[in-house]
Amino acid sequence: MTTSDDVRAIALSLPETTEKIAWSMPTFRVAGKMFATLPEDETSMAVRCPKVEREELVLAEPEKFWVAAHEASSAWVRVRLAALDDLDELRDILLDSWRQAAPAALLE
Repeated sequence: MTTSDDVRAIALSLPETTEKIAWSMPTFRVAGKMFATLPEDETSMAVRCPKVEREELVLAEPEKFWVAAHEASSAWVRVRLAALDDLDELRDILLDSWRQAAPAALLE
């Protein structure tokens, strides 16, 4: 089972990532832009996700993904950590979100 410690370790291993507390929760940023958060009791995370892909994710795997009401108009999706298959899946999700926030120079 993946945990908030796994999220933190993987997120901080990505280039130029920093951790900052905002809204009383850990957030992970690249070049000052947030790409992941650990809300509530740290049993889930929120990551960037284009709205068109987000709907497909939630419909395909509602046990893993959902949209919080206050994030419905933004490009974020919630992920239940206990529902993830393994650390590789967690890493893929975090890396995808990181790429959406990272400046072009880091993506080269």
